[in-house]
Amino acid sequence: MFVATRAPSLKTVLLASGVVLTLAMGVRHGFGFWMQPISQANGWTRETYSLALALQNLLWGAFGPFAGMAADRFGTMRVVLVGAVSYMAGLVWMALVTQPTLFVIGSGVFIGLGLACTAFGAVSGIIGRVAPMEKRSWAFGISGAASSFGQFLMMPVEQQLISAVGWQQAFYLLAALVVLLMIPMSFHLREPAVEHSGPQQSVREAMSEAVGNRSFLFLVAGYFVCGFQLVFIGVHMPAYLKDKGIASPGVAVLALALIGLFNIFGSYYAGKLGGRFPKRYLLSSIYFTRAVVIGLFLLAPLTPYSVYVFAAAIGFIWLSTVPLTNGIIAGIFGVKHMSMLAGVVFFSHQVGSFIGVWLAGYLFAKLGSYDIVWGIAIGLSVMAGLINLPINERALERGELKAA
Repeated sequence: MFVATRAPSLKTVLLASGVVLTLAMGVRHGFGFWMQPISQANGWTRETYSLALALQNLLWGAFGPFAGMAADRFGTMRVVLVGAVSYMAGLVWMALVTQPTLFVIGSGVFIGLGLACTAFGAVSGIIGRVAPMEKRSWAFGISGAASSFGQFLMMPVEQQLISAVGWQQAFYLLAALVVLLMIPMSFHLREPAVEHSGPQQSVREAMSEAVGNRSFLFLVAGYFVCGFQLVFIGVHMPAYLKDKGIASPGVAVLALALIGLFNIFGSYYAGKLGGRFPKRYLLSSIYFTRAVVIGLFLLAPLTPYSVYVFAAAIGFIWLSTVPLTNGIIAGIFGVKHMSMLAGVVFFSHQVGSFIGVWLAGYLFAKLGSYDIVWGIAIGLSVMAGLINLPINERALERGELKAA
């Protein structure tokens, strides 16, 4: 178990974790810009690169519970250090490897592990343990806003790097940036000493309690939908726009940047509102709104301006599910095993991500269109909106395996 000599301030934790999240999420959100140059350089179809990103997302989720477990037990600092090195290795691997199978597997393992150790699940525990209960939802909102700022910041940076120095050199520069900034920030994520009242659960007991809780399972199901939608849009939007006749890469860059910009506000206010209103109703509203926004985008004439409006609207509800979901987990189960449980829920998100990004590439290769995937995204939104409504946010009494 980690030992803390001095409790960090909430401000320090939010700043350090914010830098880590900005890089971790900002860099991976731009991977769609490499789809066409890498595919053309290596003679691949879009399905190969889509499969690589799909595996990254799936392994990010699969490693997530273990990274969270390690963060809860050994401290967030050590986990982020491991993640920074793995992330760097993955970016270098993507620049060097040209054999399709090795590219898919290697980038999947390195980037997947790197993200599991540096993104939401790994850092949610320390935020929950440092923030007082009345500020917890707000603090989760701040961390969500930081990841969104990363998307807003890194989209144009990555596109400009590819244009200026080529796609391979762009990977090398990002790898250096990840290591040079993440490692120093990790030293500010030393765990506070936390006294846990009540029964002291083992990891197995905490896991058993969670998977036996109906509300936890509803969160798992809803997060699957979130992952499906976000990664499909984030990865395939540039190619979709080009296929539809919007050839300027600047439109896709600005659209993805707008998603990040508006989600800064969406994540912040979701966290803030989560401290005042039932989080389950806010989650349901987000999913229902996504169905409407996607539907209107598909029905409207496609122009650069309609793309920007869609990006702003979907951006406001992009990662706003994260502070609400983490807030519900902390509220029901407490914070001792927070990172692990957040990692379990996030695994479902990444299964959805895997299916969304791979299925889109597969169906495009077969049918030459993304229409079916857009339709699936709308249907899943409605399902997620309904499934979040019966969640019980009441704190669980230990020994109780089901929420009433």
